[in-house]
Amino acid sequence: MYTRRTHRRTRTAAIVMAAALLATACSSGGAMSASPAADAGGPTEAPPLAALPQATPPALASYYGQKLNWRDCGVPGFQCATMKAPLDYAKPAGGDIRLAVARKKATGPGERLGSLLVNPGGPGGSAIDYLQSYAGIAYPEEVRARYDLVAVDPRGVARSEPVECLDGREMDAYTQTDVTPDDERETGELVDAYKKFAEGCGSDAPTLLRHVSTVEAARDMDVLRSVLGDEKLNYVGASYGTFLGATYAGLFPRRAGRLVLDGAMDPSLPALRLNLEQTAGFETAFQSFAKDCVRQPGCPLGGPGTSPDQVGKNLKAFFEKLDAEPAPTGDAAGRRLTESLATTGVIAAMYDEAAWPQLREALASAMKANNGAGLLALADSYYEREPDGDYSNLMFANAAVNCLDLPPAFSSPDGVRAVLPDFEKASPVFGEGLAWSSLNCAYWPVEPKGEPHRIEAAGASPIVVVGTTRDPATPYRWAQALAGQLSSGRLLTYDGDGHTAFGRGSSCIDSTINAYLLRGTAPKDGKRCS
Repeated sequence: MYTRRTHRRTRTAAIVMAAALLATACSSGGAMSASPAADAGGPTEAPPLAALPQATPPALASYYGQKLNWRDCGVPGFQCATMKAPLDYAKPAGGDIRLAVARKKATGPGERLGSLLVNPGGPGGSAIDYLQSYAGIAYPEEVRARYDLVAVDPRGVARSEPVECLDGREMDAYTQTDVTPDDERETGELVDAYKKFAEGCGSDAPTLLRHVSTVEAARDMDVLRSVLGDEKLNYVGASYGTFLGATYAGLFPRRAGRLVLDGAMDPSLPALRLNLEQTAGFETAFQSFAKDCVRQPGCPLGGPGTSPDQVGKNLKAFFEKLDAEPAPTGDAAGRRLTESLATTGVIAAMYDEAAWPQLREALASAMKANNGAGLLALADSYYEREPDGDYSNLMFANAAVNCLDLPPAFSSPDGVRAVLPDFEKASPVFGEGLAWSSLNCAYWPVEPKGEPHRIEAAGASPIVVVGTTRDPATPYRWAQALAGQLSSGRLLTYDGDGHTAFGRGSSCIDSTINAYLLRGTAPKDGKRCS
């Protein structure tokens, strides 16, 4: 499963948890609870995450006591450094991993409040890119004045010994693979694509792949906290970043300071349940888009009075047409708009309602003029493909962490077929493709070492958990679940569309979070904003 962090000003990818390629939201519904797949595992069965000892183990003392050599990043106002962490915390003498760190020092005036670590999500999103392109310049001025804003690219991500799996041409082919196979031949081609992707990751970093878990990344954050000289970790995490932040709180509850978890995940769910609920979330977001689209002139999916269900049928028919005959795009690499790329383009626009006009135009161009360039551009932004054909390591790191953190949703194509009706009920538009996308971890070269678990973080200071009611990537129910698990969780609800809430236009959300970060004033549990 994949989630991403978006902004009106800049799109910074971020990701979520499990194994599909795309992202999320949650339905309330009876349809989910009626599903046998949805009932497999869940909060009542998941054990709690155990806290680590308060005292730093002697074998880790050199890591906790290291000094960072800050230098100019090449980006005005930002400094960069490299931090060492043990590759394997169980065997810290076995070797180091080097993690890239960046900061923007507090600008003043006002008393400095320490460091504020930020993470945009993922796994796979670059926290340093997020800091330099968004948080360090667009976070509220009062927050930037009183905190040193800090980012670390998690292990295996971007500048921190990145996992690499496929080159640009191979990735182009991978993203065009048909994920709605019609027969055994197409199913075999999809399985082969997943195997080639996994083999590429395994050959690039066979040892690193065993040590990119969320628990290890959270332990790295505690090393960074110590190196920065902070008694407690202050943190803003979005999307998958909420899972990372909650994991930190679970491991080190007495060291958790002011934590904002925006677009929260539910760590108690197994991969299949996560993917199924995320599929329903995309349907929720699409229904909201559909209602808006038919009110706009030129909506290619229907006119005034067209029901959201019919809009979905019209889009599904368009996808099926592309499955039979991809549309030209004018792409320099010769890529055509396949069903899989078109689906990715539509899903990319679900993350931010500000992208809906762009999606309408792209769909109109593709459906009426047989020009797939607009939808291809949306898909490329989702995959972080550069104009020269290179890709960031976003999707590689995403799979590496997800496939290590949880057992796979499926072990074979037969498993997918068995629950296809559940996915298609959750989303008639996206269900089939997202079900088959959930197969990718079945072929991963490294055994998973995580399991679903509750995070209680007993003894932690109040933790603010933010949920958006029609979030397409992290369902609102997940925020409710995480806030309920955390012993000090405070649920803050944004009644709206799009993925995450902080910095997306709600003065109520922003002022509430600012009060918490600046004065430690946590909102009353259950506060709602619009």
